[in-house]
Amino acid sequence: MAHIAFIGLGNMGGPMAGNLVKAGHQVSGFDLSPAAIEAAQARGVSIAESAAAAVGQADVVVTMLPSGRHVLGALTGENGLLSKAPAGTLFIDSSTIDVASARAFHEAAQKAGHKSVDAPVSGGVGGAEAATLTFMAGGADADFAGARPYLELMGKKIVHCGGAGAGQAAKICNNMILGISMIAVSEAFVLGEKLGLSHQALFDVASTSSGQCWSLNTYCPVPGPVPTSPANRDYVPGFAAALMLKDLRLSQDAAGEAGAATPLGAAATELYTRFAESGHEGTDFSGIVRWLRENKGE
Repeated sequence: MAHIAFIGLGNMGGPMAGNLVKAGHQVSGFDLSPAAIEAAQARGVSIAESAAAAVGQADVVVTMLPSGRHVLGALTGENGLLSKAPAGTLFIDSSTIDVASARAFHEAAQKAGHKSVDAPVSGGVGGAEAATLTFMAGGADADFAGARPYLELMGKKIVHCGGAGAGQAAKICNNMILGISMIAVSEAFVLGEKLGLSHQALFDVASTSSGQCWSLNTYCPVPGPVPTSPANRDYVPGFAAALMLKDLRLSQDAAGEAGAATPLGAAATELYTRFAESGHEGTDFSGIVRWLRENKGE
């Protein structure tokens, strides 16, 4: 049994920490939200009085925080968690952050005498609950090997993508594909409606031919064809538009720094910006189909 500190017990972190508890580990958690703390306690997580107290005797520290500045702010500096944990602690950052911040996290961990893995996730809240997440990991081979047993308790597919920051790079690229493909699928349904096609007819054709993709087959943006998709729950989010926009902006920042041409990524970022700014930040990202229908993309 390991002593695991889990910092960030929100919609994703709470269930992930709970799955580590189910596996028999001692999990000490911390979050600034009273509601998140209460929910985590119900999952068997012991709540520490501070993040520093949570990591004081930890073998492993998992962070799930909103952005790169939050991760570096929590971990680095004179009072950062890297300075509060025992020597040789394994730090796993499962936040979705920019590649530069992820590399800075690895460098700071190494200087502090710790092991480190960046391991962002895909699979949403449902995947966090069911322990079926995909982890995209970056870090040294030995550090990844040490992290893998814990990641396997929270996820179904674990991929070592390369060195420091490679997990974040894979996550950003993957979600750029997702954002672009959801817009494409949504535009096809809006066009199909104008041409007199039923949703089911278009789905039956495209889902079994060259138009098939995850955004269509698993997360169809219109009600009916895929009963488990958010479209059948008035777009209550599994993955909110604000989070999609965050990831698309990260992709464009990375593209600019790397000198990569991503015109469709840029267009998707612009459309999700307008969708979110029209009051839909908390709507599932697949709800952009309604915005395209109502605004004609204008």
